[in-house]
Amino acid sequence: MISPLLLPPRPVSRTKQIHYIYDRLWVVKLPASTEWVLHCATTLAQLDPGASASTVQLAEYYDLPSAYLAKQLKALVRAGLLAATTGPRGGFRLARPASEITLLQIVEAVDGTSSPYECREIRQQGRGALPPEECRRTCILAAKMAEAHDAWRGSLAGVTLAGILATLPPSAPARTRLRLTGTA
Repeated sequence: MISPLLLPPRPVSRTKQIHYIYDRLWVVKLPASTEWVLHCATTLAQLDPGASASTVQLAEYYDLPSAYLAKQLKALVRAGLLAATTGPRGGFRLARPASEITLLQIVEAVDGTSSPYECREIRQQGRGALPPEECRRTCILAAKMAEAHDAWRGSLAGVTLAGILATLPPSAPARTRLRLTGTA
């Protein structure tokens, strides 16, 4: 049974319950670089089709360390989310339409696919150890954490860069292009 303290204050759907519990039980701590690549991909999605931005342009745009940002952007290239060109006019651009790139794909490209929660079966240790016959099934906490992780992944998988762009003010893409590349 789940503690009443973890349940939402009013009846909601099973999915909303999972999200609510997830928010209280487990905070996924992603590296700062995850925020960087999410913003950079969104920025690249605002450029004109075929246009690119260099690592230096993106690093200066967000005041980030260029060398480390380059490593993160290369992970997006390896995942097939960005395309890179070399040379004086080289840089990064989306490898496919913004409607085909999800936030989950971006996060997994830099952070991997494994769950941040790992059950170590401590219920079988110490003075409170349960007998093996009571541990044949997956630990309920591990199962709930897996449900929460799946809900989180499902939420990110349902959001595309195009969906993000649709929520921006209409003036944002032109402003981004002007500040990033000097062209509106």
